[in-house]
Amino acid sequence: MLELLVFLLCGGILASGLLAVGLRSVLAAAVSAGLASLFAAVCYLLLGAPDVAMTEASIGSGLSTLIFLYAIRKTRNGGHNG
Repeated sequence: MLELLVFLLCGGILASGLLAVGLRSVLAAAVSAGLASLFAAVCYLLLGAPDVAMTEASIGSGLSTLIFLYAIRKTRNGGHNG
């Protein structure tokens, strides 16, 4: 049962990664990459590595996605403050 869940999560990681590469919208691609990282965090948790899962969730899924979204917002308006 656990193996099946891990395989499904790995499939979710692959699907999210392919979506991140294939989507035309940069915003949707950044969110999809964050989702792949979130799937990886859940996979790490199920495999018995809670410290790695917390790090992946906070940095990989959280902080990286926020930095990407901030950069997208700043480049969309030409880099002007406002």
